[in-house]
Amino acid sequence: MTRIPENDRDILEQAIYLPMILTILERDLQIIDKSAFKLKRPYLDLVEDTMKVIQINLADVKRYMKQNKMKVEKLQQDEAFTMYLFLYKGYEEQHNYFNPRIRNKVQELMTYYLFKRHSS
Repeated sequence: MTRIPENDRDILEQAIYLPMILTILERDLQIIDKSAFKLKRPYLDLVEDTMKVIQINLADVKRYMKQNKMKVEKLQQDEAFTMYLFLYKGYEEQHNYFNPRIRNKVQELMTYYLFKRHSS
């Protein structure tokens, strides 16, 4: 049983996912820049703009976590699972995440940030 409300758990998970998305997009920027695209600038602009929005959201997440005495730390990882320690207002909880679930959530968030955030 978790003592962390769903809202705050979502924030803690954002602190896991958003840095992963930034890492992926940074690699993608390098790949696009070295690619043989005839017109690279639109792709680079899309990725860079998306990264700026994610960085702003991540800063908001970190600010909220600091104000509410929340932290997340990666404890261990194997082929199937990654374990995180959630520190929440003096409580500690360990949460195990199935790696394909993490990948799927990151992919879902990337789709949102790249395409769907403009229409919401």
